[in-house]
Amino acid sequence: MGKYIIKRVLQAIPLLLVISFVVFLMIYIAPFDVLDTMITPNMTLEQIELLRLKYRLDDPFIVQYWTWLSNIFKSDLGYSLITQASISKELSTRIIATMKLVIPSYITALFLAVILGLISAANKGKLIDKIVDGIVSIGIATPTFWFAMLIIYLFGYNFKLFPIIGMHTIGKENDFLDFLSHFVMPYLTLTWAFFPRLTRYIRASAIEQISEDYVMVQKSFHASKTEIFVKHIGRNVMIPIVTQIGMALPMLVTGALITESIFSWPGVGPYLMTATRSLDYPVIMAVMLFSATLVILGNLLADILYSIVDPRIRQ
Repeated sequence: MGKYIIKRVLQAIPLLLVISFVVFLMIYIAPFDVLDTMITPNMTLEQIELLRLKYRLDDPFIVQYWTWLSNIFKSDLGYSLITQASISKELSTRIIATMKLVIPSYITALFLAVILGLISAANKGKLIDKIVDGIVSIGIATPTFWFAMLIIYLFGYNFKLFPIIGMHTIGKENDFLDFLSHFVMPYLTLTWAFFPRLTRYIRASAIEQISEDYVMVQKSFHASKTEIFVKHIGRNVMIPIVTQIGMALPMLVTGALITESIFSWPGVGPYLMTATRSLDYPVIMAVMLFSATLVILGNLLADILYSIVDPRIRQ
């Protein structure tokens, strides 16, 4: 098992380097550069040239890339051009805020999806299957921003049960109940966003397992439907679920972008959107690299979990 993990990690390292190169290249060839966000009409050519020298924009591409990459190895992602704040510190704070929102929402959605997906597959074509399929279809067809606006109107504006924006009330940053009151509406929004596709995926996987030979054998031994689904089909459905868990890592950047923006949740999504609007290239590069790294780590995690669930994959 240890050898398999080391092998997969070593395979991921070159890919990370390639991705870092591509991310830097994309920003390098962009039609605007760093100076465009800093130059004012009152600046002289000498001042502009000093800025260019300060940020080493006259260096060859490969030198700029190596400087940026070597700083990353030192955990230095640079500084925001707009706020002059450390990107490493800002991003670490925002990652924690996003994790507080995304992880509980995804776990809840996955738990509901497993239960309803298996129940729906076990009763394929029956009334309960149609009800679950109807709920899932509505969930897939409902835009996240519309659902967010709906619960804001109902629970925030109409009934005034929960605060509408932010993660804390100013002055109550350490108050858990205050955090919980801010957490409820974005949590419900994200759970509703994740739940439908997970349910449909698990239902399809379970239905595929029903036609396998081992299910026929269990039926011939007069095993109950509950026993077959809980002890056998549920276990085999774990493999596609593992894929979903692994691929959920990139959601720490993209999964809550709309929801965080609507509720002004201080996570990674709004940080990226603000940087994009203001052409804050160091922040954009850092978030893009972080997102790409999460994709690779998600695949790596899925492979490792695969090997645990099904040891044959290691061979």
